Amino acid sequence: MGKQLRTEIMACFSSSLAIRQVDAGSCNGCELEIHALNNPYYSVERFGVHFVASPRHADVLLVTGPVSRHMQTALLRTYEATPAPKWVIALGDCAIHGGEFGCSYASCGGVDRVLPVAAMIPGCPPSPLQIIQGILAWVQKI
Repeated sequence: MGKQLRTEIMACFSSSLAIRQVDAGSCNGCELEIHALNNPYYSVERFGVHFVASPRHADVLLVTGPVSRHMQTALLRTYEATPAPKWVIALGDCAIHGGEFGCSYASCGGVDRVLPVAAMIPGCPPSPLQIIQGILAWVQKI
């Protein structure tokens, strides 16, 4: 699957896929799985997936957690700073539909209530393998 991901990334992006991960109010379960992507077992960078520190260098935003009201403005600014074409992937059940928090006085709910979402990777939290499969499915779709 890793070789297939590398092939698809080369076809679509002609080098590597730069991802900016944004925590919009999660419990950090999804972040732990994202960190596992960079460990020696998964080593996702060898397949052309790189996590970047600035949205200005990103091809896609990977958003975790329900969008808390306090993070809504920061998420919008991050999206605006991302160069076109802009893609957003909602990672985890909370990012997809708000999880147990839903939409309330403190939470906007899922990411799609704030930004246009190109792909969704379900799970609570999704495993590193599910994240790789979700990214591969999204790259094949574009």
